[in-house]
Amino acid sequence: MEINSFIDQYLKETKEIADIISRPRIAMIIEALQKTKDNKGRLFIIGVGGSAANASHAVNDFRKISGMECYSPVDNVSELTAWTNDVGFESVFIKWLETSRLGKRDCLMVLSVGGGTETTSKNLVLAMRYAKEIGANIVAVVSRDGGMAAKLTDGCVIVPVVSDERITPHAEGWQGLLLHLIVNSIR
Repeated sequence: MEINSFIDQYLKETKEIADIISRPRIAMIIEALQKTKDNKGRLFIIGVGGSAANASHAVNDFRKISGMECYSPVDNVSELTAWTNDVGFESVFIKWLETSRLGKRDCLMVLSVGGGTETTSKNLVLAMRYAKEIGANIVAVVSRDGGMAAKLTDGCVIVPVVSDERITPHAEGWQGLLLHLIVNSIR
């Protein structure tokens, strides 16, 4: 594909997502996070790969712009790799949440392309199940069919798939866009 055609196609897909993404689901996440902040709860953000980078970026913005107490295990590579070494990658987030004493006033945010399954991103699934047991709110920004995040969260935005070739770049790009929208709506 010629470069200008590719640019046009990518931006066309981005606009298509903007036109069809669920505004009520975005509002649900904003309301859940505002409630967390109002109740003096903490926000914990998890993700793997590019979603981990988005989680780290989001922690900065939620703390600085929204004034929320916010953390991500991906920001402490020493602890993350120690848990991975000692208990395995599947349990890394649940162990981190246990140590952080995740509570009922807190919220877990999951960033993922697929939302986790029994075989893919199981670490996210175990963390969501743990948060559900504790009674913490759970929100997510995912794509594809939403995976387990669509089933286990209190609010889940699913970035629509408009191109099978570009699921991951659209999902992770829209995580960043939506996180900025959400952060700037919480005061």
